[in-house]
Amino acid sequence: MIDLQLLQHLETFLTEHRLERFKTVISQRTKHFTVATEDVYQLHNTSAVMRTCDVFGLQELNIVEEANSKSIDREIAMGAQKWVDLNRYQSVKDCIKDLKAKGYQIVATTPHTDDCDLYDFDVTKKSCFFFGRETEGLSDEVLKQADSFLKIPMVGFTESLNISVSAAIILQHATSKLKKTAIDWQLTETEILEKRLDWCKKTIKSYDEIAERFYNKQT
Repeated sequence: MIDLQLLQHLETFLTEHRLERFKTVISQRTKHFTVATEDVYQLHNTSAVMRTCDVFGLQELNIVEEANSKSIDREIAMGAQKWVDLNRYQSVKDCIKDLKAKGYQIVATTPHTDDCDLYDFDVTKKSCFFFGRETEGLSDEVLKQADSFLKIPMVGFTESLNISVSAAIILQHATSKLKKTAIDWQLTETEILEKRLDWCKKTIKSYDEIAERFYNKQT
């Protein structure tokens, strides 16, 4: 349950510019789409994908770390780690199970016999785009449980793109197309309040002291 009085109090410590920025950004946030990376071992790739999620308004990023566990590179993420929610999983099975429980279809971003061209992708379905390891690609487990296979049209000699580049292309197209539909893709009112409070906590350096003084006055 969000403490609205605390939230309103905290927001008095933010500048008008920051408050307007929060309002503008959060209005474009979505959980209709999310991304999952599977055992990506190049740290800058995961960090860059997080930055891409922030840029295109995805509120959550899911990271599977069965073999590789690393921290987000703050320099490459460019602060995105403050604004994007990170869900970590130690197994791809747990990740897929959780995502499906949340209503997501699993979309494997890889050429496949039954693949779908990016421009024909049905954006009305709640989807998680899975990206695999730099050289090996997605695991057999993801391919087995995938509900859909998605590819980016390519006409050159190169047959693959960097993970962060692929994510950027797919998310830019999917989110732009989504916003032209009648789908209710934005965060719920409760989710918006939760993010406002979360972002205040991450922005105000003396948050703990301010919150403590606030609650002391209430007693």
